[in-house]
Amino acid sequence: MGGFLGEAYLWVKALHIVSVIAWMAGMLYLPRLYVYHCAAEPGSVQSETFKVMERRLLRAITNPAMIASWLFGLLLVAHLEAWGEPWMLAKFAMLLAMQAVHIAYGRWRRHFAADENRHDHRFYRIMNEVPTLLLIGIVIVIVVKPFA
Repeated sequence: MGGFLGEAYLWVKALHIVSVIAWMAGMLYLPRLYVYHCAAEPGSVQSETFKVMERRLLRAITNPAMIASWLFGLLLVAHLEAWGEPWMLAKFAMLLAMQAVHIAYGRWRRHFAADENRHDHRFYRIMNEVPTLLLIGIVIVIVVKPFA
């Protein structure tokens, strides 16, 4: 198999897929926790439980999976020498948007942790859909390569 990864290419590709699935699981579940956290009285047992769940989900699953997704993905792009391909540039744009959402989720978690939530449940319900839309766009661009 050509490229600098050689025989490791399929392993890197598999690890990329697994890490993306884990990242997206966190990105889809975290705002759902925020929806329910909005209904909990600040300082209540329920609110404190949500804080623990949100922190653990973000720090133990979502953040490491995001880092692994970027690492394995960049290795794949380098292997394929696809840096300047139009479809790859479109994917990078959507990935940067996904990264911005991820950063926002972390900021909102900190607001909840400090009992300073600034949004209502409707806002988090809408934000729960953003990663799904980005994921659909990314998968279509990678599989179909409409700009190739």
